[in-house]
Amino acid sequence: MPPTLADFRFAPSFDVAVASRVGVGASTRIENQDNLVVIDFDGRACHLHEQQPATTTIAGWPAGHGRLAVLDGMGGHGHGREAAEALAAGLLAMPPCTSLDGLTAHLDVLHATLQARFAEGAGATGRPGTTLTLLELPPGLAPLLYHVGDSRLYELDAQQATALTIDHVPATGAALAGRLGEAEWWREVHGHHAPQIAQAFILGNAFADPSRLSDGLFALTPANLPCWLTHLPDRRALQLRADAAYLLATDGFWSCAHPDAFVARWPALLADAPAAATLVERLFGLMEHEPPPGLQPDNLTALVLRPLPRHADETALPLDDDDACY
Repeated sequence: MPPTLADFRFAPSFDVAVASRVGVGASTRIENQDNLVVIDFDGRACHLHEQQPATTTIAGWPAGHGRLAVLDGMGGHGHGREAAEALAAGLLAMPPCTSLDGLTAHLDVLHATLQARFAEGAGATGRPGTTLTLLELPPGLAPLLYHVGDSRLYELDAQQATALTIDHVPATGAALAGRLGEAEWWREVHGHHAPQIAQAFILGNAFADPSRLSDGLFALTPANLPCWLTHLPDRRALQLRADAAYLLATDGFWSCAHPDAFVARWPALLADAPAAATLVERLFGLMEHEPPPGLQPDNLTALVLRPLPRHADETALPLDDDDACY
């Protein structure tokens, strides 16, 4: 079984660990189409190349800046693994960003560049796609979230697991159009799992015009979200809690009959305040030894970030008014 990767330097701010596996149990997929990106405060970087961890050091990377991401290549389309690998490589080459505008601009360019690269070989299968759930960690500033697809960011504490991202799936498109209310949307997205997706990196989006696949990426913002989802825009600054752990994960962890019931078991994994690597191992252990009913074969990638305790003489920087989340 591939190891949990935890040899990263994010101190004194964070503890980080990640693992990616083709699946659990007797029935798994042929290949791992997930990917991951970790760039630590020393510029040491890790991603998957041909399904194996590859490490490098990024020249000129600023000390104290970090980047974390999970990616899920679309298995229903051709070249899903290659799409995720290409995006991971692009994230390693992308310069560090300290603002949402800068991060969005760089990722828009990367999306268009990769879309053009894959267009020539798309053929009858259509162009490929990959999810992207990313945290940019500028020194001294609030982490920046950028999200596309149906991977997720969760906040875990001793009581609950709270999704901090919105799945880009047809049910969300129906909610944008006013055809689904809050309870119905929750049942469709978190109460059961379906493999359809409405937006992915490289692929494009079906939110702007549901009748066709548009080239660009469509940001979910307070201006277009229903009122009960306006606190979860795709691109925003985050205020992390010192008593919580943050999980970036691909949808193999909730590809089952009753995903909300399985996710409700995750807070118990925080017993004894485990290190990030231990929490990753506990999550995979739960999948392996106590799988949820109706579990479907899928790739699994989990990245955990835990804020480290601060010394008494350290002060957490507040969010700027322009970056505050409501």
